[in-house]
Amino acid sequence: MTPPAVQDIVVAGGGYVGLSLALAVATSAPGTRITVVDIRPPADVSRDPRASAIAAAARRLLDTLGVWSAVAPLAQPIVDMVVTDSRLEDVVRPVFLTFDGQVEEGEPFAHMVPNGALVAALAARAAEAGVQVVAPDAVTDFSVDGGGVTVQLKSGGTIRARLLVAADGVKSRLRALAGIRTLTWSYGQSGIVTTIEHERPHGGRAEEHFLPSGPFATLPLTGNRSSLVWTERSDVADRLVKGDALVFEVELQRRIGHHLGAVRVVGPRHAYPLGLTLARDFVKPRLALIGDAAHGIHPIAGQGLNLGFRDVAALAEVLVEALRLGQDVGALDVLERYERWRRFDTWQMAAVTDVLNRLFSNDLAPVRMIRDFGLGLVDRMPRLKRAFIGEAAGSHKAQPRLLDGLEI
Repeated sequence: MTPPAVQDIVVAGGGYVGLSLALAVATSAPGTRITVVDIRPPADVSRDPRASAIAAAARRLLDTLGVWSAVAPLAQPIVDMVVTDSRLEDVVRPVFLTFDGQVEEGEPFAHMVPNGALVAALAARAAEAGVQVVAPDAVTDFSVDGGGVTVQLKSGGTIRARLLVAADGVKSRLRALAGIRTLTWSYGQSGIVTTIEHERPHGGRAEEHFLPSGPFATLPLTGNRSSLVWTERSDVADRLVKGDALVFEVELQRRIGHHLGAVRVVGPRHAYPLGLTLARDFVKPRLALIGDAAHGIHPIAGQGLNLGFRDVAALAEVLVEALRLGQDVGALDVLERYERWRRFDTWQMAAVTDVLNRLFSNDLAPVRMIRDFGLGLVDRMPRLKRAFIGEAAGSHKAQPRLLDGLEI
């Protein structure tokens, strides 16, 4: 598709975050000219075999944008969760913490949703709302002046806009081109991700086992299937993913136990290096970072994608209000409202996941005693448990309207 020459907003990245932002602004401020540039061919949008945990607040956002109804038949509610802490060779795996999976009556704190179906639904709804999608293509460079930003595309075309939004992932090229520094380190771990099928039903239960190598989580999918997020040292993870399928399934069964019966892998195996990446600035003149371009955190709390949806809700609200007031959406004073809204929450979640990973990814006896005592204490304090459920559901005071299920 030939890119339009002049737009109000260009979004670099056509994943959940980029498409959600474009859709939120397009539906709340009709007539706004928005282009999404996606590196993937349109036919690849629905082929992602993975699944993600969508918190209750993010589900409300998707419902308000008219997307949830398209993915709800494929979504599996998480009705409860158990947390254990043990060594791999332990015969007994004691449960230290349990969570009821409801935020409110009839509202689970999260759903597991297939990635491909979610992105396809967002893309279809965005097209209905008038969002232009240029794909396959990529933003390779940009230049800013007083009146706007000129975006250079890999295909050779250019787009003139008032604002460029970087939703191009944790290794964001646009973040680097803008000279935005990051706080970055590696955990020396990789997350093994795949889909498994098991003999017995999961009953909608999510399980997180803290093992010395890192958290091992099974998240329920529709049918007798679960999504696996298995943290290991990077060298071990690479061997498991590239090695024999039978060896992988044997090691998987050792970790998952036998309560689900026989288990087999039914999806591709991938290992993703885990680390922490935090942008020191979320905005520059004519540029805003959202999603993984602004923050990449450890998956131990399952909040990476949901942090991205919080970015979407905040930035969309700021931009729509600016458009209604006739303000320049690319002006730094407008964009700094978004940065102030999101910075503390992002850095807080990054600190929490970093501490949790360091606390639980070790086998020191004194540390094990302290953390197990802490888990057991939380399990006996209903109010504190409700606070944890609220955090997992993405519910906060004074949060953007979309996360409360309200239109902007």
